[in-house]
Amino acid sequence: MKTAILFVVMLLVLVIPHEWGHMTVARWCGVKIKEFSVGMGPLIFKKQKGDTQYSLRLLPLGGFCAMEGEEESIDSPTSYSSKTNPQKIAILLAGVTMNIIIAVLAVTVSLCISGVVTNSLDSVVAGSPAEKAGLRAGDTIIAINGEKTGTWERVVEEISSYKEGETLEITYRRGNETGTASVVPEYSEETKSYMIGIAASVSRDFLKCARLGPVTTWELNKALIEGFKMIFTGHVGRDDVAGPVGLVKIVDTAADYGIAPYLMLLAIVSLNLAIFNLIPIPGLDGGKIFFILLKIISGGRINDEMEYKATVVGMIVLLTLFALITFNDVMNLFG
Repeated sequence: MKTAILFVVMLLVLVIPHEWGHMTVARWCGVKIKEFSVGMGPLIFKKQKGDTQYSLRLLPLGGFCAMEGEEESIDSPTSYSSKTNPQKIAILLAGVTMNIIIAVLAVTVSLCISGVVTNSLDSVVAGSPAEKAGLRAGDTIIAINGEKTGTWERVVEEISSYKEGETLEITYRRGNETGTASVVPEYSEETKSYMIGIAASVSRDFLKCARLGPVTTWELNKALIEGFKMIFTGHVGRDDVAGPVGLVKIVDTAADYGIAPYLMLLAIVSLNLAIFNLIPIPGLDGGKIFFILLKIISGGRINDEMEYKATVVGMIVLLTLFALITFNDVMNLFG
């Protein structure tokens, strides 16, 4: 039950802000919103406010924002079809933008909960090269061999790049003073790497987490884009791709480790949704943007009827892909 609730919450958090983004920018552009729905399927509750019907539907598996003139050309100043191309692109990009914002917020909160590893030392192993060189708990490593180390990752990178016979000149800050320690790392048979015997401290400072939130999100985004490239080039196997059914299992695993991993998973899925939506496949936001650009480039030779036919084909492709991924998820679920 817990997994089911967390899964539904994830879907709603991903889809509702996405559609809300479309609705907000559409209204700024003067487009009439016919319906904004939370959930899909049979209607449970509705309330009319102005020109918009706000609905609650039976299946909590997403939602939608129905704009006037979205599916067909309507000669009205309040229709989507009557808006300029830049306005249409802005409306379409609003959903993706909201998914990126959700990802940044989720990553930031996750970092605040789990803490951020810093370049300050929590402890120094007794008898280690670091202790012999004079490093102490509380010191902040600011440079190694002249290379600035503003993060723990940079500290690890510089130590990992050590070559036998060299000496690491570590610049550290202790209180208001700055010092330098000459450290010769020792090779660890256990880790198969050179180590100096230090452990990083963890910070839950909100400002630090807020600064690292967008940076971490961007790193996740780059990794996901590489993943999409591998899918299209055939470097990812069928069993490495998961859909909604597979996501339930992943949510269950993440939730077992706590709220921070769950939020990080939410961020990853939100970024996935943003990237996927930008793919120029008819039926997706990216496909609609692609056709707007085609119409501009072709000077009007690409018309709405062509776009409609391409959208139908695109939706068939997407539904077929969805069915295949779901089938694969079920097969993996039952071994």
